[in-house]
Amino acid sequence: MKKDYSITRTRWNGIEIEIRWNADYLVYDDRTHMAHLEVVSVSPERAPLPITETGYRSHFTPKAAMEGYDSVLAFVEAWLDQASRSPEWRAFDQANRQLSLF
Repeated sequence: MKKDYSITRTRWNGIEIEIRWNADYLVYDDRTHMAHLEVVSVSPERAPLPITETGYRSHFTPKAAMEGYDSVLAFVEAWLDQASRSPEWRAFDQANRQLSLF
């Protein structure tokens, strides 16, 4: 098990996020590589994202799942954009944009 992660920070919809990526987290006997991806809301701290209500997401995936993306950043941005179109996220986002009168 390899513990070296590449770390990238970016902003998504006004939320600063940190992306931690380990392409070779685990290598099976058949040489299949299992990768580990972590996405964390940094500012605001632990802000909900379309892929996590808690601001933290740990995701294990075959390394090959990243094929077709220029980078792990492109993969995460596509994942967030796709998930942000869900009815649940749209309702959550709309409710948080409303000003409370009470």
